[in-house]
Amino acid sequence: MDANPTLDQLQVFIAVAESGSFSAASRLLNRAQSVVSYTIANLETQLEIQLFDRAGARQPKLTEAGRAMLMDARRIVADLQIMRSRAKSITQGLEAEITLAVSVMVPADAVVSQLREFREKFPSVALNLSVGELGMVMGQVISGRAGIGIGGALLKQDDSLIAERIGHSYLLPVAAPDHPLVKLNRTLTLADVRDETQLVVTDASGLTAGRNFNVLSYKIWRISDIATKYQLIKGGLGWGGLPASLVLDDIRNGDLVALDIDAYEQGQYPIYALRKASNPPGPAGQWLIESFAAKLSLCPNHDDLPELLKQEPERTYWQAAE
Repeated sequence: MDANPTLDQLQVFIAVAESGSFSAASRLLNRAQSVVSYTIANLETQLEIQLFDRAGARQPKLTEAGRAMLMDARRIVADLQIMRSRAKSITQGLEAEITLAVSVMVPADAVVSQLREFREKFPSVALNLSVGELGMVMGQVISGRAGIGIGGALLKQDDSLIAERIGHSYLLPVAAPDHPLVKLNRTLTLADVRDETQLVVTDASGLTAGRNFNVLSYKIWRISDIATKYQLIKGGLGWGGLPASLVLDDIRNGDLVALDIDAYEQGQYPIYALRKASNPPGPAGQWLIESFAAKLSLCPNHDDLPELLKQEPERTYWQAAE
């Protein structure tokens, strides 16, 4: 018959191992020492392993097998505690899991900061996170693959969605320091950029099909994601718009140069919290929305760029406005 140790046996085993003796464990557990010894003996019989070496020493010592079993026992007890915590949270109305879609336009340092707080405040709530470009956030929420979306422009009217504007970001046209556009060293006209390769991210969601945003060049390379576009621009393979939060440090360090293009629209990129009207968030989801709103409301405007570039590198994008 397979061994089937009980939770009580495992907890007694851990108590003996951590306290160093049967007598200390009995005091810790408020049980008779004989009961503790009997419990350990039964556990050893079930596992067919000697957990403690009791010969020739005043205090029992873990055997090599006992040390290995102790790791397993701790993991099993910890997993059960998590299960209990999650069950308690569910009965109190807390979500068991949240699926979150975040736009690349949301500053990464703000995402890390808020999810760190989320983990500390809601340790029993599992999180599924996806990050993407353009229409991905709205598409994920519409399809039901995400319960909450942070970011993304409202690309079409959809009465099934509730959209709350919670902040903004903006794109900066940039190029590598040795790019021909940078060497012109002046405000750039539409004619200047027409024949220079522009890198443009394609929208996998399909929600922006047939629409171009700030596409000015005749020569276009279409890229699947922002991360690749960023690396190609840094490598001097073209110019393009990138989230300000992503490139501010590169501009400060001289690895990228912000381009002054008179035809490039420099308006704010609004960031929304999106969800389906039929799927209201629970306590953890509502906390996430309110928390992101508090942080993203601090994001500076494009007009603040000269001052932002003077900030110390250790200051984050959204902290600059605090």
